[in-house]
Amino acid sequence: MLRFGLFGTGYWAAETHAAALAAHPRAELVGVWGRNPEKAAALGQRHGVPTYGEADALIEAVDAIAVALPPDVQAEIAVRAATAGRHLLLDKPLALNLADADRVVAAAEQSGVASVVFFTQRFHPNVVGFLGATAAAGGWHHARVTMFSSIFQPSTPYADSAWRQKHGALWDVGPHALSLVLPVLGGVTGVTAVDGPRGLVHLLLTHEGGATSSISLTLDAPPEARARDIIFFGENGTEAVPPGTAARSPPSASPSTNFSRRSTRAPGTTAATSASAATWSPSSPPPNTPAPLPTPFRPGDQEGCVRCSTLTPPS
Repeated sequence: MLRFGLFGTGYWAAETHAAALAAHPRAELVGVWGRNPEKAAALGQRHGVPTYGEADALIEAVDAIAVALPPDVQAEIAVRAATAGRHLLLDKPLALNLADADRVVAAAEQSGVASVVFFTQRFHPNVVGFLGATAAAGGWHHARVTMFSSIFQPSTPYADSAWRQKHGALWDVGPHALSLVLPVLGGVTGVTAVDGPRGLVHLLLTHEGGATSSISLTLDAPPEARARDIIFFGENGTEAVPPGTAARSPPSASPSTNFSRRSTRAPGTTAATSASAATWSPSSPPPNTPAPLPTPFRPGDQEGCVRCSTLTPPS
């Protein structure tokens, strides 16, 4: 039984992390810490666990932490937890600047703890299988990504997310886009970016080997203009990344709660390259080796860069 401390009290913390940890047969939700004591108390009461007033006290009480906090808050807690020898289940982006992200990487590597950045699409078996087969086919020249969401409407759970309002789609959904493009086209060697109305960000990327990709993102599209597609173009035509399925393996058949002591760094890279968004390359599972879907997550896996999307946003 792996003991988890939950850091965060928002929608993702409550409806994904807390719910999954409470339901998992080999995980125990030990307690909750949050910046809002009232929300932390309510979430702790909901799951019958105590609320911790000090982050370090919760870190001391657990084997691993699950974090659903703004990136500038997450980085400091992750460093403290890794230094204390606690495993890390982190959100994207890891941090808002290179120095803070490097600190998390260094702390995890020095302690030898397991870590994962929770790129949700990479935990769907049909998506993992698609990426493996597409990468193995080769011959791809370009990818086009459109992620237009509308999360600031009053009816959405992220309408009041201050960090998303301030930093926008590049930081929130940009890492998700990269997590689907890079396994097929490889690391990024060049970036050009422009912005547009309603929080639009357009990236033109050059990849190792010469392929290119264009990524268009916003969190503030008109509701009627919401769109999502990821399409690869190459010698054999076009292939579109499918929507993730919700199928899960039975808990008894899943190795998902096995925390191996693995570095956050991708095999075969240096600390400097693994810490650079421009050289990010997914490493687990390998592109041609689809991994089983965890139940409800696979904390022992690492999907690549732990500091994706530390690009300078357009002004």
